[in-house]
Amino acid sequence: MLPTFRHLMVLGLVALAGPVRAQAAKPPAPHLDERAQYLRANYTKYEYRIPMRDGVKLFTSVYVPNDASPGKRYPMMLMRTPYSVAPYGPDRYPTRMATEAFEKEGFIFVSQDVRGRNMSEGEFINVRPHLATKKGPQDIDESSDTYDTIAWLVKNVAGNNGRVGQWGISYPGFYTSAGAIDSHPALKAVSPQAPIADWFWDDMHRHGAFNLVLAFDFFAGFGRPRPKPIDPQEWKSFEHGTPDGYQFFMDLGPLGNADARHFKGDVSFWKDLVAHPNYDAFWQARNLLPHLKNIKAAVLTVGGWYDTEDLYGPLRTYSAIEKQNPGTPNTLVMGPWSHGGWIRDEGSSLGDADFGFPTSQTFQALLFAFFKHHLKGGDKPDLPEAFMFETGANRWRRFDTWPPKQTREQRLYFQPKGGLSFKAPTEGAPSFDEYVSDPDKPVPYTMELTPYWAKNYMTEDQRFAARRPDVLVYQTEPLERDLTLAGPLEAELWVSTTGSDADWVVKLIDANPGKLPGYTRKDEEEGVVNRGHQQTLVRGEPFRGRFRDSYSEPKPFKPGEVTKVRFVINDVLHTFKRGHRVMIQVQSSWFPFIDRNPQTFVPNIFEAKEEDFVRATHRVHHAAQHPSALKVNVLPALDD
Repeated sequence: MLPTFRHLMVLGLVALAGPVRAQAAKPPAPHLDERAQYLRANYTKYEYRIPMRDGVKLFTSVYVPNDASPGKRYPMMLMRTPYSVAPYGPDRYPTRMATEAFEKEGFIFVSQDVRGRNMSEGEFINVRPHLATKKGPQDIDESSDTYDTIAWLVKNVAGNNGRVGQWGISYPGFYTSAGAIDSHPALKAVSPQAPIADWFWDDMHRHGAFNLVLAFDFFAGFGRPRPKPIDPQEWKSFEHGTPDGYQFFMDLGPLGNADARHFKGDVSFWKDLVAHPNYDAFWQARNLLPHLKNIKAAVLTVGGWYDTEDLYGPLRTYSAIEKQNPGTPNTLVMGPWSHGGWIRDEGSSLGDADFGFPTSQTFQALLFAFFKHHLKGGDKPDLPEAFMFETGANRWRRFDTWPPKQTREQRLYFQPKGGLSFKAPTEGAPSFDEYVSDPDKPVPYTMELTPYWAKNYMTEDQRFAARRPDVLVYQTEPLERDLTLAGPLEAELWVSTTGSDADWVVKLIDANPGKLPGYTRKDEEEGVVNRGHQQTLVRGEPFRGRFRDSYSEPKPFKPGEVTKVRFVINDVLHTFKRGHRVMIQVQSSWFPFIDRNPQTFVPNIFEAKEEDFVRATHRVHHAAQHPSALKVNVLPALDD
């Protein structure tokens, strides 16, 4: 949801009052590249304030192909954003509006500031709750605002063909999902990409553990009040004063210091975070999933396997639409991308993972074909139910369902001496591994020195963590044949602690053999990285132990008592190749991606004091009566 991508896919369009027509015939500025010159030469910009049913007017920019006429009509592509549709002004154009294929094909591009943001009127509410029942014009939500916008556009924008598509990445992806609910009949196709689905899970938390980096990197600029419509000039990033994010957040101390030191009471959403540490009514109201009903438009939901912000959202959005809208065309696409990488990058590699070819090109062609078919009558694209990139094997796969029906459930059991096996332990005597977790020396989530997101950490080599005494490592013997895992994972840990609270981080890792096939001395001399013994992160998930029985009603651990901690980990589609090992690492901090657990139970960690942060010894048990394991879904090989 970070604004880095607000200038992609129409995210960078805004305007003033309207309608005002731009002078499209003006010669393009010589410093613009060919695509930017093409937009200025072939599109006319209009600006409107579109009235909603309660009288609030939303600022909207519209870019119409110059040859639009009663005899040549175009469909509209709508994007609603809280990040600003800049540049404002009828004679100011963005340098991009979509992929080049969309721009050359010809669509009417529409971009709108959502209610209460930038140049639109009204009150902004973060992830505004959906109203299932609306009794009058004052009952509004993002679904009704989208409906009213489309109704006005179809009636008032000359040259449109009465068909509308909607798309957006991250926060605009949320508005796309919301806009599909009870939608206007003209809305024929939608593509929510990295959409927020439930804000307790997307962006903000991971199983109740707080996403610390995001709060500073995002809400320091986004969460400040806007008393009246304003033309924003630039995004104001938080100034950490150092490139070392780990040290900055250690110096911050307890979360209770953040507001007085940095936000000065001016970031309203920080106050909401502090006031709602559990999954209470505030967060539950921001769960869009149960409301994804009465969707008639075709749906193409998109996500990235390595999206650190919104991986939960696309997976759950697809599933909810599938269950609650029988008969609606609904496809899920998951590729090897970070947040928005399917548009921003070519998708050939990410961090320490190499995918072998530009995967984003495949998706962009599919996205174009999807909208062209539903909005312009183009050829029907050959879309499966799920179009998924298989990491490790580096290939696209097509499935009739997601997760695939043909998987079989198995468990990878932790063993003594760091072993990992599909065989359950049989030893009856107590068996465990232990480590000291020290809040003053938390395990880093990345080796990269940055105060912002380490964008590649989700594929980063984990040897830096494996060598720490407060990280447990379990691994299989070298695999005799390829092993493919498909669908969600589930951690089943039996743990105990000397403290009264603890976090548990479980990481699934692909461990290379020491000697990689085909690597030669010449490769080394030419600077090709030798990835022997590399431990590539496939999926990582933290869990705040206080929520083991309920996310709404946390409770402490009893020191020394063996307790089961179970939690779901987001889906994977990954093949561990023959000769590789499956590795699992377990630790109790992942800093500063996740805030520090004081390890003393307090009602609200946002209000924990310095003295609450204590060292604790944690144990992970793996005897027959306490068989810690990772539940996986194994996909048979194609030749089985």
